[in-house]
Amino acid sequence: MRVGVFTALMGQMPLDQVLAKLKAIGINTVELGTGNYPGDPHLPLALLDRTKELKEFKAKLEDEGFSISALSCHGNALHPDPAIGKAHAEVSKKTVRLAEKLGVPVVIDFSGCPGDSDKAKYPNWVTCPWPPDFLDLLEWQWSKKVIPYWTKHAKFAADHGVKIAIEMHPGFVAYSPETMLRLRKEAGPNVGVNYDPSHMFWQGIDPIAAIRVLGDSIFHVHAKDTQIYATNLPKTGVLDTKKYTEERERGWIFRTVGYGHAFGWWKEFISTLRMYGYDYVLSIEHEDSLMSAEEGLQKAAAFLNSIVIREPAGAAWWV
Repeated sequence: MRVGVFTALMGQMPLDQVLAKLKAIGINTVELGTGNYPGDPHLPLALLDRTKELKEFKAKLEDEGFSISALSCHGNALHPDPAIGKAHAEVSKKTVRLAEKLGVPVVIDFSGCPGDSDKAKYPNWVTCPWPPDFLDLLEWQWSKKVIPYWTKHAKFAADHGVKIAIEMHPGFVAYSPETMLRLRKEAGPNVGVNYDPSHMFWQGIDPIAAIRVLGDSIFHVHAKDTQIYATNLPKTGVLDTKKYTEERERGWIFRTVGYGHAFGWWKEFISTLRMYGYDYVLSIEHEDSLMSAEEGLQKAAAFLNSIVIREPAGAAWWV
């Protein structure tokens, strides 16, 4: 297992500077955004059709000793506005093709969320079973939008030798282990999870216990924490729509790893991932509104590098 970084947090820096800063803190694995919500600060999709430039990009990373854990195109291909939905779906397809050319095994995305009809303008996230028209809507979304799209896109990715890792995120149809496993059952084993424990915390889901539910469906992991403010929860509940920068009033906010949950919790999280066969990357994602991106990255890297499990059980150091 190794520590990496989702470079969106360093989007204002040129790639050369990003690599230099990461090498200085002992990181040589990156997750690169290609478009949709994360943007494409370091890997423009235009390189897909520029063979020479793409080779130069790949060689540059290799020469600097870096590998790419995943390409990220978090979007909403199911968005009811055709201009948005089709654009996000096209970015997702191009990202799969780009991953194939770069030899990157995983593309990260959101499951997306449709509207309430073919004439809708905005997504409609169903969060409760009553009144009964909510369940009718949910069934329509899955049967008419979710399953057809993801069955087709999963096959497309598989045909290109790439796995799709869905980040479970409220607001989209796959936001919990149960809804994620439903999507995986429908779309097939080439669709799995980009596991971000921060999104589990604030839903009241134990992220460590959920690893046991998700099992081998975990393809990639984001390292991000959440701090719960118990004094505000009686007022806000967990479905808090205030801006993340209104920290004093919210029931929870995203934090740098170690600032929401202690050292011991993260050791158990990493150990349980290993127990269930995950031996890939912990990709640092920074969304901590109380800390600069640079400070958050440095603290997260030092924190994770001190506890990550790097060798499989049974490795003999004395050999």
